[in-house]
Amino acid sequence: MKNINPTSTTAWQELLDHYKTAKSLNLKEAFQNNKNRAEELTLTDGDFHVDLSKNLITKETQGKLVDLANECRLSDAIDSYFGGEKINATENRAVLHTALRTNNTDSPVAGNISAAIASKEKMFAFVDAVNNGTITAANGQKFNTVVNIGIGGSDLGPVMIYEAMQAYKNDLTLHFVSNVEGDHVEEVLKKINPETTLFVIVSKSFGTQETLTNSTTIRNWFKEKVNPEAVAQHFIAVSSNIQRAVDFGIQEENIFPMFDWVGGRFSLWSTVGMSVALSIGSKNFQGFLDGAQEMDTHFKNSSFDKNIPVQLALLTIWYNNFYKAQSEAVIPYTQYLHRLPAYLQQAIMESNGKSVDRNGDRVTYETGNVVWGEPGTNSQHAFFQLIHQGTKLIPAQFIAFAKAKYNQPDHHNKLMANFFAQTEALMNGKTKEEALKDHKDSGKTVSEIEHLVPFQVFEGNKPTTTILIDELTPQSLGKLVAMYEHKIFTEGVIWNIYSYDQWGVQLGKVLADAILTDIESSKSDGHDSSTNALLKRFYSRNK
Repeated sequence: MKNINPTSTTAWQELLDHYKTAKSLNLKEAFQNNKNRAEELTLTDGDFHVDLSKNLITKETQGKLVDLANECRLSDAIDSYFGGEKINATENRAVLHTALRTNNTDSPVAGNISAAIASKEKMFAFVDAVNNGTITAANGQKFNTVVNIGIGGSDLGPVMIYEAMQAYKNDLTLHFVSNVEGDHVEEVLKKINPETTLFVIVSKSFGTQETLTNSTTIRNWFKEKVNPEAVAQHFIAVSSNIQRAVDFGIQEENIFPMFDWVGGRFSLWSTVGMSVALSIGSKNFQGFLDGAQEMDTHFKNSSFDKNIPVQLALLTIWYNNFYKAQSEAVIPYTQYLHRLPAYLQQAIMESNGKSVDRNGDRVTYETGNVVWGEPGTNSQHAFFQLIHQGTKLIPAQFIAFAKAKYNQPDHHNKLMANFFAQTEALMNGKTKEEALKDHKDSGKTVSEIEHLVPFQVFEGNKPTTTILIDELTPQSLGKLVAMYEHKIFTEGVIWNIYSYDQWGVQLGKVLADAILTDIESSKSDGHDSSTNALLKRFYSRNK
């Protein structure tokens, strides 16, 4: 990919000039002045309806942002992305999670796709055998529980999908162990019957500290509860390190491969999704892949002005780099997606939280953004006060599904009423005159009303994006997650950073290993005075 500092482009300079006038845009007036605004600023792709019209943009803004994408050679970067070029240059790797969800072996990366298909077929054969009872526990019973042992991309993605697909799950119950904290693993072990539980260890290196520690603890517990010989029937691995997994006690035929060209936080489409596939079945997991491929096709083939991931990325750049907004909220109006914000925190902030550009120089502009959120309507009773009346500009993405999974029209109508009302309220706000009118028949005195009114004024003009999807299905979930993946990629291209390494994660791991050695020997010097004092306090409380 070309190394282009976005601030050196003509489009960036034009956006700076444009912002001087655009920042005074009033959304309420914009709708009054243009009856076609919603239509002009809405994108559709099949079951996805993405309304950008409540954002602080005009068609002119949109055009200038597209110019920026073009000048940063986004189209060439997309070709490199799907063509298997080593765009993760600092690790000398291609970025080909998209190859995990296609059968197009005429592609330039046909070899990767063939490997992905073979891996998927092996996984699906295992999944089907467990679900139909061909593969059983050591005692001959069907497995009724699966424990996924992993961390980071080997946990956040699978957890999010599992929670989102509850309406599609079979009779297998999933548990997830990620944190190295002993309390976490102990609480999971209290809930399961080892004799009917399948354990899935997910670690590319089979050496990740947290995962290996948890796996060893669970294996030792299992040996005590059942017997050592049963380990081979109850433990499988998703890993690239065959020998380490075999040494752990896993049969080689029960080790499912991971690929060097798939980053951890984008690996949920692969055998890393084993636990999810077990719980929803191979057919539904294939639907999840199909939905992602549909978004891949949209992203590759749609012009930038009609391209959903590109437009969402350009909005982030508009707010981050010109409005200086530090964060964006993702608010799914479905409890099924309650883990989506946590998943996106890793996917977005680990990818684009970079301060060095692709030339190796420190950037002189903002990159990345803080992502956070919770499901509506719960979030309305938590942090919406800050969005409505706080001092920070917080662009928000609202996600909902037109059709509910269950026939509860009273619930769904009330949910959707809140979904639609919040974006309208954030846009319109409430004037002083409207606040006064609300008190007209309240019986309060004039002085009481005058005292209260300033607290009940909402300035409005708060930007939101509305993503309305027909129904939550495996396909639409796959499409939604892929949409965010391509949004991340687009932002990274324009910011001229490498989105697919994560060197910042490594430093803490190295220091933790050094301090662990100190803890095991009760050593409390050799660090800064704060760390030394904290270690002493820790030792004194654990005597």
